[in-house]
Amino acid sequence: MSERESATLSHDPGPDVGGRRAQAVEDAAVEPIATPGGSVVRVGTASWTDPTMTAAGVFYPVGTDTAEERLQYYASRFTVVEVDATYYALPARRTAELWVERTPPDFLFDVKAHALLTGQPTETRRLPKALRDALPTDVAAKPRLYAKDLPAELRNAVWDAFRDGVEPLATAGQLGAVFLQYPRWFFTSSENRDAIVEAAERLAPLRVAVEFRNATWFNEKNLERTLRFLTDRAIPLVMVDEPQGLKSSVPPIVATTSPQLAVVRFHGRRVETWEARGIPVVERFRYLYQRNELAEWVPRIRRVAAEARDTHVLMNNCYANYGSTNARELAALLLEPLEG
Repeated sequence: MSERESATLSHDPGPDVGGRRAQAVEDAAVEPIATPGGSVVRVGTASWTDPTMTAAGVFYPVGTDTAEERLQYYASRFTVVEVDATYYALPARRTAELWVERTPPDFLFDVKAHALLTGQPTETRRLPKALRDALPTDVAAKPRLYAKDLPAELRNAVWDAFRDGVEPLATAGQLGAVFLQYPRWFFTSSENRDAIVEAAERLAPLRVAVEFRNATWFNEKNLERTLRFLTDRAIPLVMVDEPQGLKSSVPPIVATTSPQLAVVRFHGRRVETWEARGIPVVERFRYLYQRNELAEWVPRIRRVAAEARDTHVLMNNCYANYGSTNARELAALLLEPLEG
């Protein structure tokens, strides 16, 4: 077996291996992790509904088949989850109400902003019917559209619909933050900084956090400016672990830019799929971290947790049980110093 094949196997060994690893740390992320300084760290995943995760015997107990049962079970094992579905379709208020009903009052949802809110395209057919019916004829004919394609009143309606959809979470105190994930073509510029400010203002008083997918924000010329820009507005930077050495790679910058919240997202380190086109999203993040790779982040997370009231750590490597296993393993590593 070649070195490359061996490395691939160690990071994609299959859900049976992931399940066995999880057994040793099954309860590690059940409660928020309290730090010596009085802050809290929550560890969870970026999905609870991916088909590879809901497959029989992978993460959920046999017989946990309904949406209600799955969320209730997930919320019994973790204290936070990221909602990615809201990126693809504007959230429905009733759905958020059900999430509140099905989870403990201290369970938190981090919600990804809809694509149109961060300058990205959406499928026209996924817009709510009322919005589709109001589209100009030429725009309605497009299979995909951008916010810039919409008249001002419909752009405003999109923002209003998103806010209304997550309002039940906010009212219940269960909305962690809205994640503004900007695309790879969103490079550093005054115009784009203004776009971030506008988004934060439109969503206020909801808390937002910003993730960049373009490394120009962190090059030698712009790093200090980027961190100062976010810090001055108390907007959390979403810190990332992802493949390095590629054109689209963003470095694992560790910085607390808000005293209220720090966020870390783990995307896996699967280099060969990171920039691939035409593959399922779950394949891009199909990567099971090894313990030593997670351990690299323990001092970093402890550092930001000492500077922010709340820290959310989310595993986006949501193939099968890879994300849930790594979330438990990382929580166990974070607990070790407290137990020693």
